[in-house]
Amino acid sequence: MSDEPDYYLEIDGIEGDEEASSESAGGSGRKWIGVRFECCGVYARIYKNRRDDAYEGACPRCLRKIHVGIGEGGTDSRFFIAE
Repeated sequence: MSDEPDYYLEIDGIEGDEEASSESAGGSGRKWIGVRFECCGVYARIYKNRRDDAYEGACPRCLRKIHVGIGEGGTDSRFFIAE
């Protein structure tokens, strides 16, 4: 049995299409996750912070802040709901 985990969290955009992922992130190639903010019923992308330890952003309407930590264990999910 391998000591390597059977999961990886690497969010680069559309899997297998590097060009599309750069374009979809405004050409920067930054890693992001999608969040639906229930407070205002809107969707937004939030991007990885400079320390690469979390995704941080805010609701585009009410500016409610969100911090999604990146830790051991991870997840394969790309989209989340902030309640």
